[in-house]
Amino acid sequence: MLKLRFKRTGRKGSPSYRLVIMENTDRRDGKSIDEVGYYNPITKDSKFDIDKIKKWLNYGVQPTDTVLRLLQKANIVS
Repeated sequence: MLKLRFKRTGRKGSPSYRLVIMENTDRRDGKSIDEVGYYNPITKDSKFDIDKIKKWLNYGVQPTDTVLRLLQKANIVS
């Protein structure tokens, strides 16, 4: 099953995350199918490709709980 989830980047103690489409059985930092945005929890900076996210959600991709809350906060999904 495909998931919309975070992929950790950045150095130790300074995380940032990319919002990616991946198979749910793949490793967290493994190869992703598509990158649709990023999020920095330290500066609260985020950027999402709304068109790509909505396209993948229409294909049946399931967001994780954390990603769903972040998308709801950004008014991308209801």
